[in-house]
Amino acid sequence: MKHHVGEHKAKKGLIRIEFDERDGRVEHVRITGDFFMHPEEAIHELEQKLEGHGIDELESLMDEFFAMRMDIEMPYVNIEDFKIALKNALKE
Repeated sequence: MKHHVGEHKAKKGLIRIEFDERDGRVEHVRITGDFFMHPEEAIHELEQKLEGHGIDELESLMDEFFAMRMDIEMPYVNIEDFKIALKNALKE
């Protein structure tokens, strides 16, 4: 099992993505930071959406999640900021 951690300083807040990789699949996804997201439970829903999927699917799953959830508000933070944090986690 390999542990991945990636961070990205967005315009207004830090985004940190952590997860374990086992056999090319992600487990124990955790997204934290000092950014604002409303509704707050959306971040937990995103973590669940990524859980159990292949490493190569994560970016498209993020796109899909934010495309379907038009009710999410994230001032000064966008989907690309989350993808950069993910890419940074995968650089290890």
